[in-house]
Amino acid sequence: MPPLPAILELWLRFNHNSKIAWEGRYPQPMAQDPNRRARIKDVHTLAIGMPHVTVVDAAHGNPVYQVGGRSFVFFRNPRPDAFDPETGERYDDVIVFWVASEGEKLAMIADETTPFFTTPHFNGHSSVLLRGAHIGRLTLQELREVVQDAWLARASARRAATWLKENGFA
Repeated sequence: MPPLPAILELWLRFNHNSKIAWEGRYPQPMAQDPNRRARIKDVHTLAIGMPHVTVVDAAHGNPVYQVGGRSFVFFRNPRPDAFDPETGERYDDVIVFWVASEGEKLAMIADETTPFFTTPHFNGHSSVLLRGAHIGRLTLQELREVVQDAWLARASARRAATWLKENGFA
């Protein structure tokens, strides 16, 4: 088994119930019901399961998932722009996902059936935010698509084309 980045080893140690199976170089999520509610662990499993992913240890030990040195998913530290409007308390569970375009971002946050949002800090930035507390509003399949789309938005054209072809999308 290839060595894991230290941050992922630490995450797995504290989340030992995670279902990750090694297939080749990348851990892949084990077969699960795609219609079940998504969980935080699924973000980690799905992100590291994409090809050519590295995990960078960011501030406060939050993992940043990158492809080709470009972040596509990361767990944000509490910031003043994302807070509970009733209490003023900063959210400590915000996950950032890159999207392909500003138009896609606007469509995702305008759809009231999804838990995605943004803040003024992210104006003009092709990404959407999701509170970990609301991840269960997504199915595993919906989360898989968000992670895959985030990876595709940041991967090189060659890597994206290869992945799309290998997965029957091209």
